[in-house]
Amino acid sequence: MLSRFSPYWLWLLLALPAFGILSEVLTSTDPKALRHALHPSGEFAARFMIISMIATPLGMIFKGRSFPRWLKKNRRYFGVAAFAYAALHLGFYVIKEGSLAKILEEATHLDIWTGWLAFLIFLPLAATSFDAAVRALGPRWKTLQRWVYGAAVLTLVHWAAKDGWEGLPPALINFTPLIALEGYRVWYWYIRPRQTRAA
Repeated sequence: MLSRFSPYWLWLLLALPAFGILSEVLTSTDPKALRHALHPSGEFAARFMIISMIATPLGMIFKGRSFPRWLKKNRRYFGVAAFAYAALHLGFYVIKEGSLAKILEEATHLDIWTGWLAFLIFLPLAATSFDAAVRALGPRWKTLQRWVYGAAVLTLVHWAAKDGWEGLPPALINFTPLIALEGYRVWYWYIRPRQTRAA
């Protein structure tokens, strides 16, 4: 069933939250509409990044199941969507600040510079997410894509540190599946073999 799911429908589903966010910004008379759009755009960027990253550990746990296979096959779509929402989030932030001076003034704040750095890491990952780049880079493509783990840590801190760490609970709720699954992955590949040898 999932194997027959068209990527065009997947793109549409991934774009739906953006349609809602942009519609709210463009039609609202609330002067704080742009500020209100910051959080959902950033949250969807993080969520789609998390979905793209859990594909491999899910496949390890649920071997042979169709959903993990489908997710692994389509994870690049989720990764590109994560970048698109991060770009939208950044665009909202830049427009809201209104001046380069104000942006530079806040650039040293923990919740700001972690977001900038995460986005800079996203740039080469998104730029090399297409088949031609995969073929051109060869084995180096996987090495480059591993930088997503750095982007994930920075995104977690960026989310958690907003508004004086008030974002920590929702950030942890969203990142817990990724943390748990990556923990399993580390155990499976590195800790379990040592335990087996010791036994």
